[in-house]
Amino acid sequence: MSDPTPLAITLHRESRLLEVSFDDGSRFELPCEYLRVYSPSAEVRGHGPGQETLQLNKEDVTITAIDPVGNYGIKPTFSDGHDTGIYTWKLLYDLGRHYTTLWREYLGKVSAAGCSRKTGH
Repeated sequence: MSDPTPLAITLHRESRLLEVSFDDGSRFELPCEYLRVYSPSAEVRGHGPGQETLQLNKEDVTITAIDPVGNYGIKPTFSDGHDTGIYTWKLLYDLGRHYTTLWREYLGKVSAAGCSRKTGH
């Protein structure tokens, strides 16, 4: 079975959501903040296990541009200047399917670091 492919990608600027509809019938609305804190870039994920950097103060981040990357993904540019993450179709699909679990995990990490989403410290 091949990975699902997006049929449509729509950026809702006012609500700061990226809507992605896939060929298997799945449709996800992914907040820009969520996409930013789960960026696949080395800046966020590091170069190996345990090198991840917790992203803070991204509540108001938006996507200012989306560039296609071949036939396999997109590279969004975020309002904070971040533009190095390539989101493959598989990654977008997985982020959509596991949104609730991953968001809860992120909020737990923020709390464990003694931070809050609003202040970052």
